[in-house]
Amino acid sequence: MDALNTPPTSTPPDRPEMRPRQAAPVGGGSFLARVPRPRWWHVLLLLVVAPVVGVLTFFIVWAGTFDIAKLGEMPQRATVYDLDGNAYSTLRASENRVVVPIDKVSPLFLNALVAREDTRFYTHHGVDPRGIARAMVRNITRHRAAEGASTLTQQLARNSLPLGGKTLTRKILEAFVALRIERHYTKRQILEFYVNRIYYGAGVNGIETASQTYFDKPSEKLDLSEAAMMAGLIRSPKYFSPINNPEAAARERNTVLGRMVLLKMITPAQEKAAEAENIQVNHNRLSSVQENYAMEGVQAELATLLTDEQMDEGGLKIYTTIDPQLQTAATQAVETQLAKIENRPGYEHPKRGQTPDADERTGTDYLQGALVVLDNRDGSVRAVVGGREYKPGGYNRATKAPGRPVGSTFKPFVYTAAWQRGLLPGANIDDAAIEPGELKEAPNWHPANSDGTFGGILPAEVGLIRSRNTMSVRIGALVGLDEVRKVAGAVGLGENIPPDPTIFLGTFDITLAKLTEAYSLFANGGKRRRAHFIERIDGADGSVIYRAGHAEDQPIQAGAAWMTHTILEKVMGKGGTAADARSLGFTGHGAGKTGTTNDFRDAWFVGYTTSLTCGVWVGLDKPQTITAKGYGAALALPIWCQVIGKASPQRYPSKEFQPPEPLKRVRVCAFSNQLATDGCEAQGTAYTMELPVSKVPRAVCTAHQGQLVVPGQEGLLAPGESPAPEQDQQSQPKQDAFPKRFIRSFRKLFGG
Repeated sequence: MDALNTPPTSTPPDRPEMRPRQAAPVGGGSFLARVPRPRWWHVLLLLVVAPVVGVLTFFIVWAGTFDIAKLGEMPQRATVYDLDGNAYSTLRASENRVVVPIDKVSPLFLNALVAREDTRFYTHHGVDPRGIARAMVRNITRHRAAEGASTLTQQLARNSLPLGGKTLTRKILEAFVALRIERHYTKRQILEFYVNRIYYGAGVNGIETASQTYFDKPSEKLDLSEAAMMAGLIRSPKYFSPINNPEAAARERNTVLGRMVLLKMITPAQEKAAEAENIQVNHNRLSSVQENYAMEGVQAELATLLTDEQMDEGGLKIYTTIDPQLQTAATQAVETQLAKIENRPGYEHPKRGQTPDADERTGTDYLQGALVVLDNRDGSVRAVVGGREYKPGGYNRATKAPGRPVGSTFKPFVYTAAWQRGLLPGANIDDAAIEPGELKEAPNWHPANSDGTFGGILPAEVGLIRSRNTMSVRIGALVGLDEVRKVAGAVGLGENIPPDPTIFLGTFDITLAKLTEAYSLFANGGKRRRAHFIERIDGADGSVIYRAGHAEDQPIQAGAAWMTHTILEKVMGKGGTAADARSLGFTGHGAGKTGTTNDFRDAWFVGYTTSLTCGVWVGLDKPQTITAKGYGAALALPIWCQVIGKASPQRYPSKEFQPPEPLKRVRVCAFSNQLATDGCEAQGTAYTMELPVSKVPRAVCTAHQGQLVVPGQEGLLAPGESPAPEQDQQSQPKQDAFPKRFIRSFRKLFGG
C-alpha cells in the first residue's frame, strides 16, 4: 500500500518538465515573461524603416495638398480671328496661349514628343524607374548632372504646380505628384495638358500658338519634319529655335526623327524624306500680337461689350470683321500716295523721316492720312488706317482724333434733304454770286465757287456734280437750316453741327469713320447698317457671349438716297470732280464725292461700290495748306483707287447699282418742280427723268397753264443726255428775271 503512494523514480525530480507548476504571481507577470526578447536586427530594421515610412508619408501628404483637378485650367490670351475665321492676333493679357483638344493636334507631333521626351510614357505610372537608373549611371560616370529622368507627367507637374526650385526635395515631391496625376487622368488627358501648357519659345505657350507662330498653320496640320522640330524645341526653346538658330533646330529635328525610327514610329524612308525637307519658318508672324489701327478698333469695341471680369477670364475667341489683305493694302496705299505727294516739286513741308515725331497725342509735322473701309452689306469694318505709323494710344486720325472740317463731302446730305422735301435734280438753280443780305441767317456771308467763276441757271444736280458752292448754299437755304441739321443728325453727323448756314459747305468737324458710315447709306438705299469690328465673342468654354445684331434703320428716304446716289455716280463720270478715278485705274461701278476745305487744308474723298464704302482724308495734323491746288481729287482719290483696286472682286463685287424701289419715267417742269404741262414745253422748262415712284410729283405745274405732258411726247431726251442744258447768265434773256420768280416759286413749294 505504501508503494502505491510513492512517486515514481524513473524521472529525475529536477527536470523542468516534471516540476510542479506554481501559481502565477498576482499582477500579470506571465505576459511579460512570454514577450520575446528583441534581437539586434529588429532594432536595425526599425531604425531604417521608420524614417523611410515617415518620409514617404510626409511626401504623400504633401503631394496631396496640390489641386491636380486644375491641371487643365491654363491661362490663355483672347484670340482674335479675321473675317475668314483664321487666327489674326491675340490680346496682350495673360499668357500667349490657345488651348486646343488633343484631337486637334497632329499625331505626328504626339509621337515625336513621346520619342524625344518619354519613350515609356504609355507603360509607366508617372515615374520611370528604368529612366532614373539610366540617368544615375550616366551622371555618375560623367561626374555631372548630364541627364534628367523626368517623365512627361513629372514635367507637367513641375510646369503646372508650385513645387519649388531645383532641389532633391522638389524632385521627390514631383514624383509623388506625378503618381497622383496618373491615378486621376488618362494618358491622353495628360498629353493634352502637356502640349497646351509647355513653353515653345518666341513668347508663346502651347502647341497651337507655337504652330501658328512658327509655321502659320494650325497644329493639326504639322507635317513630320515640322512635328519633329517642334518636339526638339521643348528642351531648349532659345537654342533650338528655328528662327534664331536654324542649324541647331535642324540637328535636333534629325535626332528626334532617329528616335522615332528606333521606336518603329516611322520608317527609315520617312526619316530621310523629313530630314531633306526645307522647312519654311514664318518670320513675318514671329509676334502673334498684331499692333495696328484695326486691332485698336477691336479692343476699343471690346471694352464696350464685355465687363472687366469677362476680359480677365482669358481664353476668349473674338471673331472680327477684319480683312487682313485689305488692311495691308490700305496701309500701303496711304504711305505710297503720301510719299508721292511729298516728292512733288515745290512741296514745302517736312517729309516723313526728316523730322522727329511730335508728341504722339498731338500728331506729327509731316503729311498724314487716314482711311476707313466698310462693307455695305452688313456694316463690317474691313480695314482702318489712322496714320502713317501706328503707336499704341497714339493719334488715330480715322476714329479718335478731333474731327476735321469735311468740306464739300457734306454737300450730298444737303441735297438729300432737298430731295426729301420735294426738290428734283433737274430743277433750275442759280449759280450766280450770292448777294449781300441774300442769306438772312448770315447776311454778310457770300461764299464763292472754288474756281472763282459763276454760271447761270443750271440743273440742281450740276451743283453736286461740279461741287458748286453758290448752288449748294442756295439749295440749303431753300430747304432750311433746321431741315439740313435734322438730316445730318439722322445719319450720324449732327454731333458738332452749329446752327449756321456755313454748314452747307461742310465747315464743321467730323471724324472720317462717321462720315464714311454716313456715305454707306447712299449705297444701301438710305438704310444704315452700323459699323462694327466684332461679329461674335465666345467664352473659353465655347459659349457665345456676344453676337452682332446687324440691326438697321432708315434715317433717310429710300427715294431720296437713290437720287443722291445717281448724281454721285456722275461725280465719278465725265465732267465730275472725281472723273480722274478712271485714269487712276478704277474700272467698276462706283459713286462718291470729293471734298476740299479752305486754303487746301484738308483733302477728302468718300466713295463706294455696291460692296464697299471707303473714306479717305489727307492733311497735316496742324492745319495748314497742304499744297497748291491740293483738291480731294488730287490727293485723296488716288488712295481710294489703289485700295478699291486691291479688293477681291470675288469677295467684293462691283456690280451695277439697283434702285431700292421701282422707277418711273416722267416729264417735269424745271421751274415749278411739278409735273410738266404743254405750257412748260412752250416755255422750255420741261425735261424728262426717271424718278423713284415715291418721289414723283403729284401736282401739275401751276406756273405754266396747259395739259399734262407724258413721256413719249415731244421734248424727250436721248438716253444719257443731260436733263437740262447748261446755261450761262446771258444765254436765256427770257429768264433774266428768274431769281425772284424762282425764289417765290420754290418758297411756295417748300412751304415758305
